Amino acid sequence: MSDQENDAAMMDEDQIIMDDENQPSSSLHTLPTRRFYLTRRGKILQSTTERYLRDDLGYGTMLVPSTVTGGKSTETIAGKIVNLVPWTIESVSSLWNVVTSTASSYGNKVRLAVIDTNVLLHHMDVLEYLRASDDDGNNDKDGENKHIAIANAIVIPQTSLEECRHRSLVMYRRATDLIRSSSSGEDGSGGKRKICFIVFADVHHSDTQIKALDNNDAIINDENDARLRKVAWFYGNALYNHLHDRSMDQDAEVVFLSDDVQSRKLALLEQPSDDNVADGVYYKARSMRQHVALLQKEDPTLHLLDMVAQFNSAPDSTNRSVDNASKEIYYSPHIDSSDLSYGLKSNRYYQGTYRSNRDSHTEGYVTIRRGEDRVAVVVKGSDDINRAVDGDVVAIELHSIDRWLGSAEEEQSDKQKGAGKKESDQAGESAKESPEAGIAADTAEPTLKDIDNIAEEVAVDEEGQLRRPTGKVAGIIRRNFHKNYCGSICTIEKVEKKEDNDTPHPHDVIAEKHEREHADGVTSTVVFFPIDNRIPPILLRTTQRDRLVGMRILVSIDSWPADSEYPLGHYVKTLGVTGTKDTETQVLLQEFRIPCEPFPAKVLACLPPADYKIELEPGRLDMRHLPVLSIDPPGCKDIDDALHCIELPNGNWQCGVHIADVTHYVEAGSAIDLEAANRSTSTYLVNKRLDMLPSLLTTDLCSLKGNVDRFAFSVLWEVTPEAEVVDVEFHKSIIHSIAALTYQQAQSLIDKPDKDCRDDIQAGAVKRLAVLARKFRERRIRAGALTLASPEVKFVLDSESLNPTDVQAYTLYEANALVEEFMLLANVTVSKKILRHYPTLSVLRRHPAPNRSMFDGLIQKARTKGVSICIDDSKKLADSLDEAGKKLSDNPYLDKLIRILSTRCMSPAQYFCSGEYQAKDWHHYGLAAPVYTHFTSPIRRYADVCVHRLLAAAIGVAPLPVFLSSKSHLHDLAANMNRRHRAAQLAGRASVQLHTLIFFAGGEEGEGGGAKEEDAYVLDVETSPNSEPSFTVMVPRYGIEGRVRLSHIAAKDDENLIRDPERHRLAYKDAKSGKMKASVAVFDKVRVKIWVRSSRDRKELIVDLLEPRALADPTVLEEKERTTKKKKLKTKK
Repeated sequence: MSDQENDAAMMDEDQIIMDDENQPSSSLHTLPTRRFYLTRRGKILQSTTERYLRDDLGYGTMLVPSTVTGGKSTETIAGKIVNLVPWTIESVSSLWNVVTSTASSYGNKVRLAVIDTNVLLHHMDVLEYLRASDDDGNNDKDGENKHIAIANAIVIPQTSLEECRHRSLVMYRRATDLIRSSSSGEDGSGGKRKICFIVFADVHHSDTQIKALDNNDAIINDENDARLRKVAWFYGNALYNHLHDRSMDQDAEVVFLSDDVQSRKLALLEQPSDDNVADGVYYKARSMRQHVALLQKEDPTLHLLDMVAQFNSAPDSTNRSVDNASKEIYYSPHIDSSDLSYGLKSNRYYQGTYRSNRDSHTEGYVTIRRGEDRVAVVVKGSDDINRAVDGDVVAIELHSIDRWLGSAEEEQSDKQKGAGKKESDQAGESAKESPEAGIAADTAEPTLKDIDNIAEEVAVDEEGQLRRPTGKVAGIIRRNFHKNYCGSICTIEKVEKKEDNDTPHPHDVIAEKHEREHADGVTSTVVFFPIDNRIPPILLRTTQRDRLVGMRILVSIDSWPADSEYPLGHYVKTLGVTGTKDTETQVLLQEFRIPCEPFPAKVLACLPPADYKIELEPGRLDMRHLPVLSIDPPGCKDIDDALHCIELPNGNWQCGVHIADVTHYVEAGSAIDLEAANRSTSTYLVNKRLDMLPSLLTTDLCSLKGNVDRFAFSVLWEVTPEAEVVDVEFHKSIIHSIAALTYQQAQSLIDKPDKDCRDDIQAGAVKRLAVLARKFRERRIRAGALTLASPEVKFVLDSESLNPTDVQAYTLYEANALVEEFMLLANVTVSKKILRHYPTLSVLRRHPAPNRSMFDGLIQKARTKGVSICIDDSKKLADSLDEAGKKLSDNPYLDKLIRILSTRCMSPAQYFCSGEYQAKDWHHYGLAAPVYTHFTSPIRRYADVCVHRLLAAAIGVAPLPVFLSSKSHLHDLAANMNRRHRAAQLAGRASVQLHTLIFFAGGEEGEGGGAKEEDAYVLDVETSPNSEPSFTVMVPRYGIEGRVRLSHIAAKDDENLIRDPERHRLAYKDAKSGKMKASVAVFDKVRVKIWVRSSRDRKELIVDLLEPRALADPTVLEEKERTTKKKKLKTKK
């Protein structure tokens, strides 16, 4: 360690900073350290390092609030931003006062813990756990005087902190947050200190230096461990002498917490035996599990063992019931770091981040670099994934080319073979075949090419044959175990023996294999199943199994040894009861990583004062005289856009789109800007909205409400009455909206007779806008823009409980299309402007043309109805969809259904930096636009904020922020915006799914709809020879898609079942007559029952067939008849 290393308490940015001006004069001297190295060529080199030592560092440093201005660090305490300054504990008396001033539940015993690096890396949840002085086991009380659970005070040595920073920035930041938390030491009323973390500069402290280790093979880690033990001895010796000299009748225990077995053994061997000291040692060494187990014996209400990380698949050595030699090894060992490093340099291995497929943890890919190109390497099956978890940085070894994947058909064939799969893989496949129905998807999953310009296929011969490379994870470079995963545990169900034909749920199979009681009589291993299908099941060791059943909990992964089929983890906290609306909403926010924390004080400090007034500023165009109005859904509070349209003296019209000037309030690079960039988008759930910006901006100052002045960024066009654009201007402006209309109100103005609109300013403006919008739309469609559809529905919520009481389809008016056309026009116009000025720095939005393979299934199905679909370009696709609508005019919903399915064959649009793609790849396929961007919603999309800054720079009203001049920064911004945008979409869909489940279950309090019978349309039919007969349906009334299983029909043995792949049809004939009894083909209309099946901690939405009756399950029909009779009797009564 060199003399240029920072002091323990000196950290840049997120670190505590030691201020030398606050320290007493110091005595400095140096400690030289010499080392000898043997080079590869056999030469011996000497290296000398000098470390500055100080004798004035006392017993550590804490951060404390100060009234002195200009403090080195700040923290929010009691809602206020205060300065924090370091305070050195100069004497052992001061140390004792600090430790004993902490709120405690340890009686007369005072505990001080010294922690090593592994504790910071793996046991942060334990360190962060706070309990009330009168804790009864509930850790969620508000307003209690809480304190650290494991000790009165915790010492974090500089060595531990620096190693933690080197190995995990995530844990390092959590550690520094803990250190800051002790700054709120006094509760403001003379109460005891709640949290006490002490940073100790062991590297430069003269009393904690060690002699050079005699072992020539000693490594830096050994010296670091020795120094940490010296720190524990330093504190133990000091506290013992302090108590002994003063004859104090109190018990002080210094504990060195380390999961390193060898280090704990050395802690006992190195300490000189002293009969006057308790147990003969100045400090005790324990693992975190040993220490917490001791605390729980002292206080059984402390449920802290669940949070202790586990690294071994077997019980503790003292209670080991499984012989290591007999343990099954599930995976091949990872390559050690030295061989891995050499392999990466020699290109035997490639480094990249492993990403699981969204629907399965047993398939994924790793993006690697081969020359200048980035290529996705497919990793399939547990053996090849080799314990990698989504987000891990891994080293991958490519398979030979003959094992690479070819066409999509070949890949599908490989899936059906299923040879050599482990039980876990089979369980995963079974889980994917679950009959649960859900909300229909809008688009296909984006491809890697769409997301990040990553190639999925490479040429393998001179003829250019393309194949998808495959590989195996050879080693883990950096784990991604720092996230918390949400889900539930599944335990062995103690029920009567099930019938032979009752197939157990895959979760039950896994739970039965892995659940066990430990020999300690306290803990048991249970299986946790994450909501996120990308994460494998996790084995937890818990003391509260029965309490966790039926709950949604958060879990963190600790390790994944080769002798464990699944990773090992620990419990973090309980969210609530499974299935309840509030709990499941927390779950989906956690699953999709939606930022939902309150805005921090430093962000709120960027907001204008409460008495802020909007007045005309120099450089702004005053447009308050224009009849500007907004058109939005009912109840909309974050109004981004407004419109106007007036007649000009020359006979042309001036129309304008006015967008909230968010960048006036959000300064580039400020705390509020960084927060908005991180969130990237507002998230809309059924029962709540999570804003990108604080509400003062979202619903007040930036919202273009009616009858108030607001700052705007305006795009003005001069157009002819035939919608030909003559000129365009861009202005920062101030407007005064004359009305905030709903779509229904705007539609009523459009439908109003012309004779009644002569003196109606609002009606005149809306009618002119509608005329232009029709012509703009007609022109777009002629150019090839697509008219697609979505199965979206809306809920009617109870005013008090906010539970769903009804489901309704969205009603679209011409007013909706009016607003859409002008927003599209503004976005296209702005994209051209910024691209002209910043051809390589523009933030644009592209929509790639779909692959033909994505449309093949739909094309084949459409042929069964005599419909031909052409996808050569967007114009031909639009024309073929219009032609399909004419042929299916007798059933309008089939036209909509084909458009819905067409949308699903396309990947979603993506944000990108113009300098990263060629001009031909900027095209937006769905809109048939050469260039496109987002400009019109800066209140809820950060991409629009970036575009506003680019446009302001392009028209010369503001300089371009420095960070928008960096293509690499723009790449990171676009990647985050794409990720957040997709997550917000999925979270919104999950919220709809949750409320749909509540509705069909009858509601949380019985106010929902319950089971329903509805018409549905067949989307797909399973006609594979050895599969269970089934088909997928769409229920238009509720936007639900689900699989209808004909389980009562013997799939393999029944000769009366006819599978017709050409017609996408299933048919069933009469066994005696041979006549066809019933059939189901793609796009057929059927009758189904939608209901919720509940079992323990699971609720599933099920779709059963009612008509045609010949194919329906007799038990379902019998249930229907019983229900009908009950209704009739009830009606008579």
